[in-house]
Amino acid sequence: MTPTAEAPFERARSPQQREMRRRAILDVAQDMLATTPVEEISLRALSRRAGLASSNVLRYFGSRETIFLEVVDRLWTRWLDDLQERLAGLGPAPDRPDVARTVAASLAAHPQFCELVSVQSSVLERNASVEDIVSFKRRALAHRDRTASLVAGAVPGLGERAARELTSLTTTFVAGLWPLANPGPAVAAATATPDLAAAHVDFTTRLTRMLDLLITALRDGEAG
Repeated sequence: MTPTAEAPFERARSPQQREMRRRAILDVAQDMLATTPVEEISLRALSRRAGLASSNVLRYFGSRETIFLEVVDRLWTRWLDDLQERLAGLGPAPDRPDVARTVAASLAAHPQFCELVSVQSSVLERNASVEDIVSFKRRALAHRDRTASLVAGAVPGLGERAARELTSLTTTFVAGLWPLANPGPAVAAATATPDLAAAHVDFTTRLTRMLDLLITALRDGEAG
């Protein structure tokens, strides 16, 4: 059961108990993302939801932002597991547009991950320690390499180097597209009117197109 203010943790003493505490705090943070934008989740609110004092939470994570960087890492792994399964389902030598569409659709199916990626640089990395950022960046590079391997295996003629560039740019695309495709209520209402329909951004459609063009350019570049 996830701890709450009504059912607080007892003091964690063993390494196993401390790891359970860390995971429980991350579970609470991820649960809160389902209803609240990350920018609006305070350390105090998160701690209260976990049944802990803020000072106790900071014993496990250096800051509120570090907690959500850990959530990014957790969600990144889950997205990659899903992407691997989806790409395997395409069969051998799938069409390039199918790969682009599959990557885009898999990302759209993981909205919490996309939201955190969109604020990673502007919010989450602003109040984390150098040590925590180094740890996160190393894991992020490992995730990038795994993504590159999956995509290179799915696109004939796309080498590992080009696939790593594709992966890095995909993260940049998500960071830019996600806020545009998921605006606030006023912008959503405005772009719902017929004369402003062209201003609406569909995340999956736009990302598919961008990835398709990029895969083509990178593959042709290697061929040349």
